[in-house]
Amino acid sequence: MTIRVLLADDQALLRATFRILIESDPGMTVVGEAADGQEAIALTREHTPDVVLMDIRMPGTDGLTATTDICSRPELVATRVLILTTFENDQNVAEALRAGASGFLGKDVGPDVLLTGIRTVAAGDSLLSPTATRALISRFLATPDDEPLAPPEGLAALTDREREVMALAAHGRSNADIAEQLVVSPLTVRSHIQRAMNKLHCRDRAQLVVIAYQSGLVKPRPYEGG
Repeated sequence: MTIRVLLADDQALLRATFRILIESDPGMTVVGEAADGQEAIALTREHTPDVVLMDIRMPGTDGLTATTDICSRPELVATRVLILTTFENDQNVAEALRAGASGFLGKDVGPDVLLTGIRTVAAGDSLLSPTATRALISRFLATPDDEPLAPPEGLAALTDREREVMALAAHGRSNADIAEQLVVSPLTVRSHIQRAMNKLHCRDRAQLVVIAYQSGLVKPRPYEGG
């Protein structure tokens, strides 16, 4: 099945570069290009792509606003947003996560990382494992003024094992890492993650991680940089 990608970036040269790279993969195709957030919203509604590769800083309607709009539309529930950013320093990325974005990529990533990232979010997983991403989550997601996506009592619907797996995922652990620690199979871990997502009405694993922090299940670690 071909992964359909929409590009949203105000730099035409960068969009052209991404298009060439993405369409060099026989399993992907670019269905449209947007130069700002408003155009990204319109083209996403028109084409319903599997993945929107979204620059967060664009003139007019920015990528954060566009991500919030796209991820709030029931008819676009199957569309994943992958943020392009220098995520180590961008607090807006945390807002995009709350809005439903599935992860981040730096604009300087290599071709293989970009294509793998697109496949990952298209499959319903998230890009939350890099050290810089964990640092950003710890730094921004669990501030006192944040309005939780799910109240702490919402976790009562989860089993003890589901909460345990959710907490480990929130620390950036992969399914394989979690399986090794809990001495279960990766498939079992994936099942626990999926059940937790269903119970908490999460779009994907990224929102599950946000809820883990905002509900207090996981406490943010001190920011250590890098």
